[in-house]
Amino acid sequence: MLSWFYGGTKSTNVRVSLPAVCFVWQIAMIVLFGVFIRYNEEADTHWQEFRRENNISSDIENDFYFRYPSFQDVHVMIFVGFGFLMTFLKRYSFGAVGFNFLVAAFGIQWALLMQGWFHTLDPATGKILIGVENLINADFCVAGCLIAYGALLGKVSPVQLLVLTLFGVTLFAVEEYIILDLLHARDAGGSMVIHAFGGYYGLAISWVLYRPNLNLSKRLNGSVYHSDVFAMIGTLFLWMFWPSFNSAITDHGDGQHRAAINTYLALASSVLTAVGISSVTQKKGKLDMVHIQNATLAGGVAMGTAAEFMITPYGSLIVGFCCGIISTFGYVFVTPLLEKYLKLQDTCGVHNLHAVPGMLGGFIGAIVAASATEEVYSREGLINTFDFEGDFADRTVGTQGGFQAAACCVAIAFGIVGGGCVGLVLKIPIWGDPADDNCYDDEAYWEVPEDDESIPPILEYNNHMIHKLPDLSESNFQVEQI
Repeated sequence: MLSWFYGGTKSTNVRVSLPAVCFVWQIAMIVLFGVFIRYNEEADTHWQEFRRENNISSDIENDFYFRYPSFQDVHVMIFVGFGFLMTFLKRYSFGAVGFNFLVAAFGIQWALLMQGWFHTLDPATGKILIGVENLINADFCVAGCLIAYGALLGKVSPVQLLVLTLFGVTLFAVEEYIILDLLHARDAGGSMVIHAFGGYYGLAISWVLYRPNLNLSKRLNGSVYHSDVFAMIGTLFLWMFWPSFNSAITDHGDGQHRAAINTYLALASSVLTAVGISSVTQKKGKLDMVHIQNATLAGGVAMGTAAEFMITPYGSLIVGFCCGIISTFGYVFVTPLLEKYLKLQDTCGVHNLHAVPGMLGGFIGAIVAASATEEVYSREGLINTFDFEGDFADRTVGTQGGFQAAACCVAIAFGIVGGGCVGLVLKIPIWGDPADDNCYDDEAYWEVPEDDESIPPILEYNNHMIHKLPDLSESNFQVEQI
């Protein structure tokens, strides 16, 4: 009975379900925002009074002017970087960019609510107060869901993606609260909270949604020249803005400055080792674009936790050096083994770019934290870097290292267990997901124009909305066939 329930006939017609989910959930967001969300003191019209009461000398000290440049960079990474990185499939560029857009647009709204209930709820008024830092954190939250989407790219419907995001944001908010508030771990760039969680969340869902006959769509599970170029655009956007991603919510001053430097160096180092391993593992030393698009970013992922620590510039280079190698080897050797022996179909290879580098980044952060000394940080520097204040004033660096390692395990556990449960929900045959022979194809959910090479050179320069061939019998325009 259960096998029949989960193995029903598949139809990609989402004409009812997709509009229903979009409208109902957006109306729900409007209602919930009306009840709970308000501007914080730095975005409210009472800012001038707040300035006087807190002896703030100038508007330039409003957090907006510190955070908004980083917010812009992170926002571009979420909507452009992640979206274009997934356009490598030859017939799934609309789905990569378009569904990335959909997931992020819904996810940031739900994240503002979920993270607000855990972090910025005013107990006196019952309201969630938001400012520019909340917008950055909402983007971070959505990043975890977009990472999970990478493992499922081309195999799920837009309705499934919205359900994945609903549960993913909820799980993210809970694990983030446990890691950052209860365990008091530091994870400014999200190696644990974002990458390890998002990677294992997507992998667990993909494992539950295993498709035994996915080889029927094998012809589309690959790239063409121009699709790889578009994906490389996403890589470059992510690579350039990753220092902002890892430093966006760190403390003003030396921590933010250090996080940007460390990430910058780790990214640069991972490029050279990724290129080197790609060449040495391919016949005649040629480079594989998959490795260059993905493994070159592994240094930024792994540096997320330790970015604001005193890991030293050469330490950052070592992290990037090692992760570029590990990530590239993952694409060459590990991904085929996971599919063959664990039945794990990972479209984008998030295991190699996010899950493993995120896990390594969490444990690297634990080691660096445990080895911190007053000689290197100074007493005040230790307190500022690890926030040894209040209930945590007596915590030692050794204890902090232990909690950092525990936090990484929490992120992985939430990803695997949560992903397994969500996968069972997504396996119910009501979401309009494609059949095994209809994956990786935009035509399942998009109106797709005909390929340029199949269209005769008829002079229609201005109307990009016309996708169908005209009746050539009604045209006097002729092309001599050569």
